[in-house]
Amino acid sequence: MNVETPVEALKPNDYASDQEVRWCPGCGDYAIIKGVHRTLAELQIPLEKLVFFSGIGCAARFPYYMASYGFHTIHGRAPALATGAKLANPDLDIWVVMGDGDALSIGGNHTMHAIRRNVDLNLLLFNNEIYGLTKGQYSPTSQLGTRSPSTPQGSIDAPLTPLSLALGANARFVARTFDTNQKHMPGVLKAAHAHKGASLVEIIQNCIVYNDGAFDGWTDKKVVSDNSIMVEHGKPLIFGADENKGIAMAEDGFGIRVVTIGEDGITEDDVLVHDEQNKMLAMMLADMKQPEFPVALGVLFNNPAKAYDEAVHEQLAEVKEKTPAGTVNEMLRKGRTWTVSEGA
Repeated sequence: MNVETPVEALKPNDYASDQEVRWCPGCGDYAIIKGVHRTLAELQIPLEKLVFFSGIGCAARFPYYMASYGFHTIHGRAPALATGAKLANPDLDIWVVMGDGDALSIGGNHTMHAIRRNVDLNLLLFNNEIYGLTKGQYSPTSQLGTRSPSTPQGSIDAPLTPLSLALGANARFVARTFDTNQKHMPGVLKAAHAHKGASLVEIIQNCIVYNDGAFDGWTDKKVVSDNSIMVEHGKPLIFGADENKGIAMAEDGFGIRVVTIGEDGITEDDVLVHDEQNKMLAMMLADMKQPEFPVALGVLFNNPAKAYDEAVHEQLAEVKEKTPAGTVNEMLRKGRTWTVSEGA
């Protein structure tokens, strides 16, 4: 008589490798990896199907600290290698870890096309608005005026907004969370994982050495309620410690504005309701910045379409069904061929 032994559920620590985690003390990456371990345990993803890819940078150490398969690739190229792995084995559960410089500077092209193609990858973009590993140069997301070794007088480069860039590349899923919000992060990561196709999650992360406190104006516990907004599908865009502020259409009908419920005749009916499939609303939410607007957190856009890897394998299956099997010799001699005679 065969008795099946029940499989014991994986715990967060089961996803951690035996390697010593070595980031700067106080780095936001510690909080992120904790949130990822917790999320994976809630999802119960088998370790043998789980793969982490990374490029270069502080965030790129992630695969070393995971008990799963992993590839520490080259600067900016993690999405390209992850795409190859997903096409070769669609059953793999693939997560790509990138920093803002890694993903949006040298790797901008690869990130954009992985999103455009809608490859079924979970793309995690750690955004600390600085190059940490290479000692604090400004990055594509650094704010104007950022003083760094490469911009000692202050950056004059206009920063890009990662989620706006992704939406412009026809992303089907974009979301945002931040490192120390451990209650919020797992829900966002689980939503990204449930999405079949490319999902991009921007994780705001504090760099305690080179850009410390860059996000305190809206992530600090004292101000987070007033200076950020948690968006949820089907719910009004209301925020504030007293939950009396909201996002409404601008009076001229173009764009959005912050309103206070109870002032100037404003009621909750005037506040917009979040719709994950409304791309124009997602673009406006992604672009909201302090101090004029609260920073939007949560799933901003989620409108699934067929994943690239699924379409590729459907096409291959169709071709195999319609085309009789042949030999390499036959394929080489098919079409235009010629013979070279002696003395020619």
